Amino acid sequence: MTAIDIHQLSKHYGAMPAVDDVTLSIAAGSRMAVVGPSGSGKTTLLRLIAGFEFPDAGRIALDGQLLADAHRAVPAHERGIGYVPQDGALFPHLSVADNIGFGLSETRHAKRARIDALLTMVSLDPVLGTRWPHELSGGQQQRVALARALAQRPRLMLLDEPFSALDTGLRVSMRKAVAQLLRETGITAILVTHDQAEALSFADQLAVMRQGRLVQHGTPAELYRHPRDGATALFLGEAVILPARLHNGRAHCALGDLPAPGQAVAGTARIMLRPEQLRLLPAGDGADCQGRVADIDFGGHSSLLDIVLPARDGEEPVTLQVKYAGLALPALGSMVRVAVDGHAHVLGD
Repeated sequence: MTAIDIHQLSKHYGAMPAVDDVTLSIAAGSRMAVVGPSGSGKTTLLRLIAGFEFPDAGRIALDGQLLADAHRAVPAHERGIGYVPQDGALFPHLSVADNIGFGLSETRHAKRARIDALLTMVSLDPVLGTRWPHELSGGQQQRVALARALAQRPRLMLLDEPFSALDTGLRVSMRKAVAQLLRETGITAILVTHDQAEALSFADQLAVMRQGRLVQHGTPAELYRHPRDGATALFLGEAVILPARLHNGRAHCALGDLPAPGQAVAGTARIMLRPEQLRLLPAGDGADCQGRVADIDFGGHSSLLDIVLPARDGEEPVTLQVKYAGLALPALGSMVRVAVDGHAHVLGD
């Protein structure tokens, strides 16, 4: 069942399109992450769904109810949507309990019980209800903001980079806790973030935006392994992108002759490999490509090595950056073999 349906949605600021003809459906109970560089339109898309902005064209529907089109819109407070901004935006003059209970219409006793239950739900001790927002840590404030959004029993939860201001370790634990909570409550959620690792681990579905347009969407694994173009490949993680010649499902490149299944076309193209597909082995007489270690960036448990591959077929030498997790690093200037696991992905650009 589809929870939210976005069809040909557009929003302009002057002559500049912030959201340009976006069509997207999100299944009920799932978690969608919208990623893209600054200015890609992801936050504007979230604000259109929330009702803070209104579209110039297209429509938004939630559970079959029309929320907005170019002619009419349901007010934000009537949409049944929870919203958690980057900074939590708690009311500084209200206690934690009053922040969470703001807008609740239950009796005093029922409201108190509901607030205590929500605090427990977001892994906070109910005794914190008497505290003021400034007396809480950043992670605690974000949990209170989440509890306040959950208090309204939303049909949809919107998360606008809610973890970006937190320290790295806390950001990871908060992300996991929020994902688990949303999964348990069955609330459909949309997360906007510029952090690709956050998006890949949080979401069931991933949408990539660039210059206001929806470039690609699908499962995180699908987009990571099969990005549509080079920009998407590099945005979602480190990538080795090489020119190649395609023929009979094979890609001939600086790393040798690699399988490229599903490619019936012949001619020049660009291929992508993820760094984890590359392995360094001692130099020898094997069929794998050999190269010279030109630079070593030691990083403790994982180092980054520059490997220069010799010129092939009259082309220039190619330098690869390869992650190496072994304790015995190859010597600078030594020769190594570069083995490739899996197949090459042919990019569409």
